Amino acid sequence: MNIEDYRNYCLNKNAVTEHFPFNDDALVFKVLGKMFALTSLKRWENGDAFINLKCDPEYAQELRAEHDSIQPGYHMHKQQWNSVYIHNGDLSPKLILELIDHSYEMVVKGLPKKLRESLN
Repeated sequence: MNIEDYRNYCLNKNAVTEHFPFNDDALVFKVLGKMFALTSLKRWENGDAFINLKCDPEYAQELRAEHDSIQPGYHMHKQQWNSVYIHNGDLSPKLILELIDHSYEMVVKGLPKKLRESLN
């Protein structure tokens, strides 16, 4: 997966927007104003790409136990966010996409009912 594949995949999700709220390096994707994925553009350029993704806490623990390329979220709430390292070769592209989907779904699930309904 390259940065454009990642960006396009996120932007093709319903009601997703991209932002740089922290600085010109941290690319953030939000669904209806709530963050579900972020990454450092510089880290991608340097070959050390990772994506921070929201995750169910129990599932996050399982993933970390199974994959060296999934670690507690860098600069994030460690129970609810994972850093998913892309270029270590440990993770299949399919799993990475599933984890992006899971993050998106976790955030949508936490939205107020009226906002969730607006996605349909």
